[in-house]
Amino acid sequence: MTQRIDYQKQSPELFKKFVEFSMALRHSTIEESIHDLVNIRASQINGCAFCVDMHVKEATIHGERPLRLHHVAIWRESTLFVPRERAALAWTEILTQLPAQGVPDDVYERVRTQLSEKELSDLTFLVMSINAWNRVSVGFQTVPGSYDKALGLDKSGLY
Repeated sequence: MTQRIDYQKQSPELFKKFVEFSMALRHSTIEESIHDLVNIRASQINGCAFCVDMHVKEATIHGERPLRLHHVAIWRESTLFVPRERAALAWTEILTQLPAQGVPDDVYERVRTQLSEKELSDLTFLVMSINAWNRVSVGFQTVPGSYDKALGLDKSGLY
């Protein structure tokens, strides 16, 4: 895989603003562990090799258990996720793969039993962000691991 263009150099101001937006999400009401799960699940759905690689390493650095990382793809069948995490993963999936008829009321209601309005709003911005990153990385074929040292992901021990 070879990166098609360097979007950071081609659109530096837009890249900078988007990084700022993404960094602001780290101070939202969504805890780090759910942040990691959401980033991984959306990236899996979107087939973003760079982002799956990056966020698995990031989650490992944050202390996430390896088995839970393996179970993200099968979270519905897994017993390793609590209701709040399941709600976040369900919301991630429905917004990442928007059905033609929109988000069904039953999905929204199930998620709302676990998240406040503020948390749901913050989570939605997180899902928007990772989906945008997935699109730029898939579109321009960002090479997995190519920014590990710069992002401190070499500390994950996953090599």
